[in-house]
Amino acid sequence: MLEDGKILIGKSAKPEYLDLKLANRHGLVTGATGTGKTVTLQVMAEGFSNAGVPVFAADIKGDLSGVAMAGDGKPPFLKRAKEIGVEYTPDRFPVVFWDLFGEQGHPIRATITEMGPLLVARLLELNDVQEGIVNIVFKVADDANLPIIDLKDLRALLGFLAENEKEIDAKYGNVAKDSIGAIQRQLLRLENQGAKAFFGEPALDLHDFIKTDRDGRGVINILAADKLMTRPRLYASFLLWMLSELFEALPEVGDLDKPKLVFFFDEAHLLFNDAPKPLLEAVEQVVRLIRSKGVGVYFVTQNPLDVPQSVLAQLGNRVQHALRAFTPRDQKAVRAAAETFRQNPSFDTAKAITELGVGEALVSTLDARGTPSLVERALIAPPAGRVGPVTEAERKQAIQASALRGKYDDAVDSESAYELLAKRKQMAEEPAQEAASSGGLGGIFGKITDALGGGEAQPAGKGRGSTRMTTTELIIRSVATSAARSVGTQISRAILRNVLGGIMGTAAGGGGSRRRR
Repeated sequence: MLEDGKILIGKSAKPEYLDLKLANRHGLVTGATGTGKTVTLQVMAEGFSNAGVPVFAADIKGDLSGVAMAGDGKPPFLKRAKEIGVEYTPDRFPVVFWDLFGEQGHPIRATITEMGPLLVARLLELNDVQEGIVNIVFKVADDANLPIIDLKDLRALLGFLAENEKEIDAKYGNVAKDSIGAIQRQLLRLENQGAKAFFGEPALDLHDFIKTDRDGRGVINILAADKLMTRPRLYASFLLWMLSELFEALPEVGDLDKPKLVFFFDEAHLLFNDAPKPLLEAVEQVVRLIRSKGVGVYFVTQNPLDVPQSVLAQLGNRVQHALRAFTPRDQKAVRAAAETFRQNPSFDTAKAITELGVGEALVSTLDARGTPSLVERALIAPPAGRVGPVTEAERKQAIQASALRGKYDDAVDSESAYELLAKRKQMAEEPAQEAASSGGLGGIFGKITDALGGGEAQPAGKGRGSTRMTTTELIIRSVATSAARSVGTQISRAILRNVLGGIMGTAAGGGGSRRRR
């Protein structure tokens, strides 16, 4: 519910609001399973939509999809509306359904290049040595202008490194065949989990998330995540990739009257589980800096301890549902949750957390000065949309009526590393005189021939094999013809690499050509 630039979250002794001007200061919604987190998320999403703020949220159990349909006035919600002192008015909201697998919504695709070496390494669960090889793959792809669009491109480049091990070792570092084989096996495993559908083109245009309907209400983008949750690494990597892409794509705007987009990261613990220190540092930096892009990030998880302290410190708006204190870890979580609030002298925060009923929560939001308010025990407002999933027929109808219908439905297999390497390998088997008709080495990349193991082609007729060129030499030769027009793009790409391949520093490696359609 929206009132004067504020979203009504619930009511304690007074109404509890989330100020839109401070909604980009991020937030946290926590609580045990079944205590009402999804309803709170829905109330907030509806409020942002009414304010003209687009929303992206993962729908773990399918329950959030009901926001696309008008609420049915269940007795508990009518009772709660009366207790809070608001009128219950059923409403439906503009929703676009998405699905990485293209089954329950518009397909979402990204290129390997956009994902970046750090996230690819984490997605494949690689060790440090194997991650180093992935970085070399991205660097070679950049130097040779070989776009890494999908998994077969990555596999082809790994094969190229194995075939040219000595030359690559001399230029970039050790690329042991055993390690390459281990990466290939992990790629096969990832492909068997359905990730093949995610990597490819047309790549997602993130501006399609930042839309309003004809009435000026923000579109609620819902990612079907029930199947995705069985691949937790893919889920966490995708959402972190999307966050970093938003950071890159959006301009600096400072503090606005309302956010440009609000991003709900459900099951947030999956992002931080077993994450290496560089990745945690990247997440902290993204969360801290993306506020100035007008994006609010809200983590949703069961336990406040799921979120590292460095990230937790960035989350100003908090809603805490009940926690159960049955074990020492549970008790520690209750104390930790209580300590994150600005204490209210009228009650014991830690004790209240264990006593909250379904639909109750402790609420603390930032006031006009950016200071956390005293924590209050509040009844959460009833959502206006349906609580519970849409039917399969309702989902299909919404997808058919979507303005994005047809834009992402069909995959496009563009010419990229796999096809280019296949062509150049075929060229290597032709006479050198015929291959030379495409132009000499020359140009900006000519001098890297020696570094990659290629020398000058032998004159024709000087013994067996002298009329043939190596695959490496032909790759360098073909690169030279496109170097002039691509050098500017290469420079800007190196500067504007997505946050995890750029803010994490070029230390993470390069990344092949980026493509958008």
